[in-house]
Amino acid sequence: MKRLAFLLTALVALVLPAAAGAQSAPPVVVELFTSQGCPACPPAEAYLRDLARRDDVIALEFHIDYYDYAGWKDPFGRADHTRRWRGYAQSLGARYEYTPFMVVGGAAHVVGSNRQQAETRIRSARPGIADARLLTVESRGREATITVDGSGPAGIYDILLVTYDRRHETLVTAGENRGKTLVEVNVVRGFNRVGQWAGAPVALTVTLDEMQGDGGCAVLLQRAGGGPIAAAASFTFDR
Repeated sequence: MKRLAFLLTALVALVLPAAAGAQSAPPVVVELFTSQGCPACPPAEAYLRDLARRDDVIALEFHIDYYDYAGWKDPFGRADHTRRWRGYAQSLGARYEYTPFMVVGGAAHVVGSNRQQAETRIRSARPGIADARLLTVESRGREATITVDGSGPAGIYDILLVTYDRRHETLVTAGENRGKTLVEVNVVRGFNRVGQWAGAPVALTVTLDEMQGDGGCAVLLQRAGGGPIAAAASFTFDR
């Protein structure tokens, strides 16, 4: 991950006030691993566009570079996204690596175009999400104050920042999607770990100036090593 300049205002025992209007029903994180060179992926991207409009879901579109060999280089594909995709495939017991690969709550995978199965996974993910007060985020432009404090699941959890572009339309001129105009939303452009939580209160302030993305930022509290996501929050950037 790229180095991120951030100010650690306190590591232990300093707790900031909870953000006003904290969500009573924490959102479920849905990650779609896709590529502009994948012929089966456009229907899954259409479904993610629908998910991105919902308040109960944080929808993120990770473009991988796996298909770049096939005639079209995905401008948003990144090697670290490919590593995350492959790590999930292994940890979640997928029989093979495939796309469109959708991960719900960091704990289950489905074919991204299978809306019925994905909705079932989203509903079943809710009981495993911690109380909304465990993670609070206050944003000021491209700066955020993150607080993790409360009773949550045992273990070590990474605090992850994910920045994304709001929307892209791309005319693909080569490869298996040649001639198609792909519409993609919440396209991940930055992905960084900024801290860890192991039960003691944590509060930190981060600046996002070094991270790409014009749409917004998601903050994930995820079991170290790419496990379940215990809590998440997001905010959009001012236009």
